[in-house]
Parts: sequence; C-alpha cells; structure tokens
Amino acid sequence: MSGRKNILVTFGFVLSAALIAAVCSALAASYHYSRLQFELLNVICGEMVAQEPETKNIISAALKEYTGGNRGGAAEDDVLSALGYRSSDFSGAAALPNRLFAATGFLTGILLFVVTFLYRNQMEAIRIRALAEYLEQVNIGRAAILSASGEDDFSKLEDEIYKTVTFLYQTKDKAIQAKNDFAENLSNIAHQLKTPITALSLSVQMMKQNMDPKHLEQAEKQILRLTHLEEALLVLSRIDAGTLHLQRDEVDVFTLLVLAADNLQELFVSSHTSVDIPEQGEMMVTADLDWTMEAVMNLMKNCMEHSPGGTVHCSYEQNPLYTEVLIWDDGEGFAKEDIPHLFERFYRGKNACEGGIGIGLALSKEMIERQNGTIRAKNKPDGGALFEIRFYSH
Repeated sequence: MSGRKNILVTFGFVLSAALIAAVCSALAASYHYSRLQFELLNVICGEMVAQEPETKNIISAALKEYTGGNRGGAAEDDVLSALGYRSSDFSGAAALPNRLFAATGFLTGILLFVVTFLYRNQMEAIRIRALAEYLEQVNIGRAAILSASGEDDFSKLEDEIYKTVTFLYQTKDKAIQAKNDFAENLSNIAHQLKTPITALSLSVQMMKQNMDPKHLEQAEKQILRLTHLEEALLVLSRIDAGTLHLQRDEVDVFTLLVLAADNLQELFVSSHTSVDIPEQGEMMVTADLDWTMEAVMNLMKNCMEHSPGGTVHCSYEQNPLYTEVLIWDDGEGFAKEDIPHLFERFYRGKNACEGGIGIGLALSKEMIERQNGTIRAKNKPDGGALFEIRFYSH
C-alpha cells in the first residue's frame, strides 16, 4: 500500500476504536448520572419523610406517577428503595434514546472496523500479487526495474527482493562474461601453442633430411617458448582459481628493482641495453618480493625490447599516500591505439616483438593490483614508453 492508503487504513482503525470507546463512555456516564440523581432525590425524600411522616404517601404517589415504578421491600432509611424505586427508573424518557444512540454508535464502529480491516487485507493481497507477478517475470527473464510503490509494510520486502534479483542478474552477467573470457582464452592459447608446435614439427622434418645445427637451435628456441607459455598459463590459472597466495612483507624498492634487473642481466647484455637505477634512500612497500619482482621484470623486459641498445630508466618516490615507481625507455613509445589494451591477456600491440605471447603485462597488472597497487602505461612527452606503478599505504 502507498503512504496515503496506509494513512487511510490507520485513520479507519482509530476512528472505529474511538467511536466504540465513545459509546461505552456515554453508557457509563449515563448510568453514573442516573445513580447521582437517585441518591440526591433519596436524600431529599428521606429528610421530608423524617420531618413529616404523612408526606410519604404523597411522595410515593408523585414518584409512581413519574416513573411508573412498583413498590418493593427495602430498608426504611432508604426512602426511594423502600418505596420500590431504582436509579435506572430516573433515566425516564431519556433511557430509550440513549440506548438507541449507544447501539447505533457501537454498530457503526464495528462496521467501520470491519470495512477498514477488509480494505487493508485487500490492499495487502494486491501488493502480494504484484510481487508474485514480478518474481514470475524474473523467472522467465522479462522482469523490468521494480518501481517503488510507496512506504508500507511491504517496502522492506520489496527492497530485499529487488536487491536479490539485481544480484542474481549481476551474477548471471559475470558468469556469462567468465564463460566468454574462458572461450576466448582457450582460443588464444590454442593459437599460441600452434605456432611453436608447427615450428618444432618443421624443424624435426628438416633435421631428418639434414642435421643442420640451425634446425636444432630453432627447435630448442621453440621448446623454450613452449616452456615459458606453460609457466605463464599456470600462473594465470592459479590467479583465476584464487589459489595464488602472496606474502605481505616489507620490501625495499631499490632492492626490488636491482634484483629484477639482475635476473634480466643476460638479456640486457645480449641486446646491448643498460639499466639506470638511482639509489634514492630506503623506501619500503608491503608486497611479495618474488612475485612483485616478476611483475617488474616483465615491465623492464618490455622497455628493453622496444629500445634495444638504449637505456631502461627507473625512479621511485614516496609520500604519505603511496609509493610510486616509474620505469621507462627511450624508444618510440606505445602506439596510441594500443594503450587501452596493453594489459589485456594475449594482446599483442602494433610494435610487439616477434616471439612474444602477450601475457607478461597482463601478469604484471594482476600481481600489482592484488597487492593494493595500480599500474598505468603512457607515453612520455619527450618520447618513450612509461610504466607508472603505485603501491598504496592503506
């Protein structure tokens, strides 16, 4: 029921109760005043009879003429009772109208109560039927937004139903999205596996015909690529399943960057790329050293691949809100259309290096964001690609 209808029902109940209470009060007041009249007249008549005994017959005749009462036995000091009168006899001509008025008011109150009760039940039935029809529409997938019907006893139930239905729709959408993502990931994985397997097959066939060391080197290269792909897919599956547990330790940022660069030292040497990591004092972040180092290595490797022979730069600073780590290169930077998709799984940008599988940046994003951090990629104003990492204190 709406607020206006609820007020109307409440008013009906109050009015019927007030009317019944008024009738009962009127009956009680009528009886009380009749009793007072009787007692007053009893005192007066008693005094008159005490002083003039012969007036007893005169008073009796007068009262008999007024009330039509009958004589009866009573105590002598109670003159009216001795003469056979009661307090109700003195309500006289007003008794019948009073009783009719009381009966009419009582019946009106009862009728108003019954009508209000039936009206309230009808409104509740309408509200229950509307909610049941809404749930039926939900079950067949045609439910619209549940509009508010005002404040009443069903408002909380209506809100909870709407919240539950909204949550179910969101869960359904997430499940559909997860299913689509799973299908897309399977397709991407199949594509990524197809290339090295085809290359391995071709190398084996060539080695059967000619044992050239180049074919063996190519086979080893593809096996290494498959190994990296398998490791990356294993990590992604653990992340999706929620079984990858990260430690929360105090890690020095400079130590983190140096360890990541040391693990890539052979690649830096082979590509003639240098690394610049200035020491800017001790700055601690709460993170898992190994997995955070893995994320930073992917970023450094990406910068190295896009600026061979150049320098990969690192810097970091800290404020009360977060610790910021910057990693950038001196290359051409990202293609504008690639920036929104750089951290998507299996995405390979316009300037992606040959042999990449498009998982490194996605892994870095997952690792950093799971540790209360954010990562963003952009181009520097003076050229070069820049990764901006922030580890928040709270």
